[in-house]
Amino acid sequence: MNILLKSAKIIDQNSEELHLKTRDILIKKGTIAKIAAKIEPEGKTRVIKHKNLHVSIGWFDSSVAFGEPGYEERETIANGLHTAALSGFTDIVLNPSTHPAPDSSSSIVFLKNAAADQLTSLHPLGTLTVDAKGIDLAELYDMKNAGAVGFFDFKKPLTNPNLLKIALQYVQNFEGLVYSFPMDTRIAGKGIVNEGEVSTKLGLKGIPILAEELQVARDLFILEYTGGKLHIPTISTAKSVKLIAEAKKKGLDVSCSVAVHNLSFTDDCLEEFDSAYKTLPPLRTKTDAKALIKGLKDGIIDFVASDHSPMNIEEKRVEFDNASYGSIGLESAFGSLNTLLDTETTIGLLTKGRERYGLKSPVLKEGEKACLTLFDPEVNYIFEEGHISSTSKNSMYMGSPLKGKVYGTINKGLFVTEEA
Repeated sequence: MNILLKSAKIIDQNSEELHLKTRDILIKKGTIAKIAAKIEPEGKTRVIKHKNLHVSIGWFDSSVAFGEPGYEERETIANGLHTAALSGFTDIVLNPSTHPAPDSSSSIVFLKNAAADQLTSLHPLGTLTVDAKGIDLAELYDMKNAGAVGFFDFKKPLTNPNLLKIALQYVQNFEGLVYSFPMDTRIAGKGIVNEGEVSTKLGLKGIPILAEELQVARDLFILEYTGGKLHIPTISTAKSVKLIAEAKKKGLDVSCSVAVHNLSFTDDCLEEFDSAYKTLPPLRTKTDAKALIKGLKDGIIDFVASDHSPMNIEEKRVEFDNASYGSIGLESAFGSLNTLLDTETTIGLLTKGRERYGLKSPVLKEGEKACLTLFDPEVNYIFEEGHISSTSKNSMYMGSPLKGKVYGTINKGLFVTEEA
């Protein structure tokens, strides 16, 4: 099928020739055949026309969880990737949050095969340790050869610093990327929300910012000693930004990300004891949120993630203390980020990050494979359940004003849109 995008404003800061220009784009058999001021459709061509149509290279999300295998009631791979495509993402990094944990090459092959026919490409993480128990290193080299783009015991901190040291040394043989979740469990204790005025007022056990910052500092010291590639996912405090900035000035090979919701919300939201706002790391203060946004703008924080974590209703509609952590975020990621930042900055953040995982970034020019996201950055709306395509509905954005609508995605010769 041929596709013709009519009067699409191109957002591509890597292209001086096309950035902020309005062009027609013709796609033949999955390849960008022509970009011009005006193109007339020929033969069997699907013409895409929308008010205020914008286009960029396909978006990338570095932190997505589904459920399959083991927790299919939360989300299947097929529906999760369809949701990602409808949300503008042509590539996602899948967190190892399944049962059994993906700690072998066969597990990685299963995930890759399950996603093979989908528009959105799935790039799996393997666990760093066997069964994500933090004791013995998993089959890192074999998983890398099978397609794993990094190694992460999902949301589980590495309590043994020597294990992180050995992992960082070992993966240098094959350019592996090691994750370390930023939380010291001995400092966090039984805390479930940010420690501060709000937690004290509500009588909820708090997780001090020290729990994150102590772990980040420890991990950076180890990285400086060992070398290797370290990724610190979803940081949440102002001091973490400073620590990582200092490490980068030293030339350490470290990257980090932030969850969109840690930019949008603070622990003030907890006053209704709504478990939709229970996440890990927890929502912090306005000071932290401002520092995280500045860290993104300054390039200290490498990329932003939806941290999409579906949970079924039985795991969320319980007492706050007993509720599971996590909020879905794919469907709201663009609208929430575009509300906080200008459109060019938003698209720049949503399209960066692939290189860290050894993935090739798409190029928007004639002769290249079409990997595109179509959107309107000016649509204002209130986020409601009808905007959710995920099987689980645990979104903290319910009822929030957002800005920006995704029209669809094009990748691998496929086109996904909400329209029939």
